[in-house]
Amino acid sequence: MMTQSLKILASLVCLALLLTGCSSNDKREFTENSETAFFENAMKASKAGNYSTAIELLEELESRYPFGRYSQQAQLELIFAYYKSADYESSRATSSRFIRLHPQHLKLDYVYYLKGLASYQQDKDFFDRFLNIETSQRDMGAARQSLVDFGILLNRFPDSQYADEARARMIYLRNQLAEHEIHVGQYYIKRKAWIAAANRGRYVVENYPTTPSVPDGLALMIQGYQQLGLTDLVNQTQKILSQNAPNYAGLGEAGNFKIEDGQVKQKRSWLNRLSFGLFGKDGTSE
Repeated sequence: MMTQSLKILASLVCLALLLTGCSSNDKREFTENSETAFFENAMKASKAGNYSTAIELLEELESRYPFGRYSQQAQLELIFAYYKSADYESSRATSSRFIRLHPQHLKLDYVYYLKGLASYQQDKDFFDRFLNIETSQRDMGAARQSLVDFGILLNRFPDSQYADEARARMIYLRNQLAEHEIHVGQYYIKRKAWIAAANRGRYVVENYPTTPSVPDGLALMIQGYQQLGLTDLVNQTQKILSQNAPNYAGLGEAGNFKIEDGQVKQKRSWLNRLSFGLFGKDGTSE
């Protein structure tokens, strides 16, 4: 009788172990399938341009499976989805987190590129550009950050597939930052803050020497120096301006500069605007 009871007990234990093993396998298979389903559905939504749905799925995937098989790829896709949905702050924040967590990732150049692109787009607005509202007159914090991000991309990954586009965008950003300094210099001229105006002009000449705003920077320097009675500096700067931009508005036949309020800022052509300052009239007289 005792032997029979032991046999029954052993059978029950084996059955319980068997059922537990099956349950564990089923649960693991269900978990893996769920993680895959989240990722695949997010990718389908993203490819269809439904970025809000993609973001919801990717965020849920990150929350449920922070160390899963798709965790790093999900973060990359989330950066892109935020960017495409014009949530540039979230795109930048997610980029920064990814860079911090995965400093040796093979696609780190892509992350820096998207990070810079998010700041770049944040600084620009389609309707502002086509309604002729100067982006350079707004706060340029995002533009400066974008320039830094693209610069890191080029320094760390000079052969990246994103390098050429980053260089082109950096040209545009430098042009915008230089224009911003000219606007600030104009403000100082109107306020009769001659030293501050001259310093802004010199800053443009020294820090953005390849931009179309250099003649405007020289003009600001001349106006400031004239008002301060610094004749030698006026003559030196006029000579530089006449050599580099002989047809600049305000320069007489003898190369002397005539002060006229508001003359420093020149208008840019549509082609110059649309090509990020690469083509068309840049504002210096031809």
